[in-house]
Amino acid sequence: MRRNVEVKARLRALAAARGAAERLGGAARAQGQGQAQGQGLVQADTFFRVPRGRLKLRRTPAVLTQALGVLGVVRKERLLYLVGQTRVHLDSVEGLGDFVELEVVLTEEQTVEDGERVAHQLMKELGIEEEDLISGAYLDLLLAKGDSSS
Repeated sequence: MRRNVEVKARLRALAAARGAAERLGGAARAQGQGQAQGQGLVQADTFFRVPRGRLKLRRTPAVLTQALGVLGVVRKERLLYLVGQTRVHLDSVEGLGDFVELEVVLTEEQTVEDGERVAHQLMKELGIEEEDLISGAYLDLLLAKGDSSS
């Protein structure tokens, strides 16, 4: 089973983070795509009301909207950089601003603590401060603002 260590934080300077990710050897590409450096992916994630957990789809299916009701939609542009064993997502989220997500993919022999060390080193190199860290999903931030339609 694949294990990850994930970090999410507000970005103070998207352009600076992009430059740092490129210097660290990451090639930008749209997530799940083999696009050239500097191109991104526009995503719209729709969250449906369900009794437990979350049901999220990247398209708005009318059948689920009618059956469940929409909890919220997160629209974002995402650049993905691969830096060593880490996926660096630079996200511009409509209604919220710019964010970074680090996803350290652990090897079989690595511990969670090893992954946290990798993440903290990247945080330093990307200029991410402890006070920038956030928890939860973008949807949670939009709902807290009273904006679930973004």
